[in-house]
Order: sequence, then structure tokens, then C-alpha cells
Amino acid sequence: MNALITVRTALLISYRKQIADLVIKNRLPSMSEGGDFVEAGGLMSYSSSDAEVFRRAAYFVDRILKGAKPADLPVEQPKKFEFIINLKAAKQIGLTIPPNVLARADRVIK
Repeated sequence: MNALITVRTALLISYRKQIADLVIKNRLPSMSEGGDFVEAGGLMSYSSSDAEVFRRAAYFVDRILKGAKPADLPVEQPKKFEFIINLKAAKQIGLTIPPNVLARADRVIK
């Protein structure tokens, strides 16, 4: 079986709709690094939560503006991840998502 996996880059994000249309046209399952690809018509994504990453970035900016030295701040890895499934895309490519997989999704696009 063929499939497409996409990562977030400035180039690919700007073509996310065209990429989604291409995988639907060729009936390929697709996995992406960001929910924006799924919202554009891709099948599914699993990635760190954008909202949580931005919230943590704001926390570090606040600490720096209050005088903390950037070198003294800890390096963090994301702690919250999101699994998003697009059922419309699944139907268009003839794929049935098992109920146990749907139950694990943080968000399902219908």
C-alpha cells in the first residue's frame, strides 16, 4: 500500500490544499505533522498541540522580559499531543477507520 507522510515546512504548508487534493485524487492515505493539513482535506495527523506550544512560548517570553537569562531557562519538549482524523477524507479514499482508533482521536472532522 502506498501512502504520503508530510512534515511541516513553510513550502508544504503553503501547498496543503493541493497536497490534500492530490492524495484524495490518488486514493492515498496521508499522515501529517499538523492539524492544518487535516483541515485542508488530509486524512490524519499526530503532532504537538499548537495551542500548548504557543502558550509555553509566551511563558518563556514573559520570563525573559522579567529579566531571566535565556541560557538559564530549561529546554522543554512538548507534553501535549493531538490526534486528528478527517472522516470525510477517509470516505473519499474508501478507508474505514476502526471505532477503537476513532475513540482515541482528540478531534474528528466529519
